Amino acid sequence: MPVRLGQHAEPIGSVAREHLDALRRWPGLLQVDADAVRLHALDDLDARLAEVHAALRAEGLVRAWRDEAFTLRHPRTRAPLAVIERAAARFWGALTLGAHANGYVAGARGRPQWLWVAQRSPHKATDPGLHDNLVGGGVPHGQTPWQALVREGWEEAGLDAATMSAARRGRVIAVERDIAEGLQVERVHVWDLPLPPALTPRNQDGEVAAVQRLPVAEAIALAAGGAMTVDAALVTLDFALRHHLLDAHAHRRLAARAAALWAAEP
Repeated sequence: MPVRLGQHAEPIGSVAREHLDALRRWPGLLQVDADAVRLHALDDLDARLAEVHAALRAEGLVRAWRDEAFTLRHPRTRAPLAVIERAAARFWGALTLGAHANGYVAGARGRPQWLWVAQRSPHKATDPGLHDNLVGGGVPHGQTPWQALVREGWEEAGLDAATMSAARRGRVIAVERDIAEGLQVERVHVWDLPLPPALTPRNQDGEVAAVQRLPVAEAIALAAGGAMTVDAALVTLDFALRHHLLDAHAHRRLAARAAALWAAEP
């Protein structure tokens, strides 16, 4: 069911119809109509939504609570509309931003030869134990994708700002999929980060169980085989396509799949 804010004509999200009865308990904030759920544009919208999200969390409807503030954005203009708990974004099917970096080591001819791959902690709220990009995470309220990438570079891999400054922009991957928490609508901003052979990334925040440097072919196999998070797999396969790291048959097959799954933004 489309979610609209005030008099906005365009939806700002989408909520599961099975949750409509639960939302009818807050008529002062939410209006559940036959064609849409409407959020009233109140002055204290952040606080009112926080109350709703806490109640929905207690009922198991908002899952994987993170205690992180995310911006509720207009999906087209990116204008900030409110500040919400990160986990609630997927309940509402609201747009979120991600920032990921492919940490790689080049061979003698300058082509990527190894990729650094992280394995998520088994205690993570989402995708525990799966493999991930060396650097990657959501963009919280108050940060740009680049600022989030630099912060995550230190937290996840011990890479300082000077090292992260070598990152070069890739593309923006559009991810839209049904998940257990609701609807993931995310724009993943991608960077490629060349790293010196002697550097060994080291996790700082305890959210990564292990980091390993893999030959490019092995990293691609992890991404293609379902051992990575969906976001990280797309970022890794996109890296392989852009750097022509696949044989002709695999390149055609993945490029065809990419046409259906990925969308680039300027």
